[in-house]
Amino acid sequence: MHSNLIVARMEPGSAVQVADLFEAFDATEMPHRMGTRRRQLFHYRGLYFHLQDFDTEHGGQQIEEAKTDPRFVRISDDLLPFIEAYDPATWRSPADAMATRFYHWEATS
Repeated sequence: MHSNLIVARMEPGSAVQVADLFEAFDATEMPHRMGTRRRQLFHYRGLYFHLQDFDTEHGGQQIEEAKTDPRFVRISDDLLPFIEAYDPATWRSPADAMATRFYHWEATS
């Protein structure tokens, strides 16, 4: 499984609204189109963490292909009041908000 972690800033008190937007989005076929296996959202002291798991390392490519879908455009627009780039001066795409994994451990069977 491959994971991406997006880090951003989140409007305080907006967790319910953000969760509702993703719940509606994830009820469509969009997660399958993007190759998303699991999505987890976290917040901590004004920060937003979006952990997305994929079956393969090609999740980023599938997301790029889905970015023009009206449902993807709509959720991106709907999230604007609640989520903003961690560093707006350097943000050009979601790739600019991706955390870099520097350690991984996994239990063996």
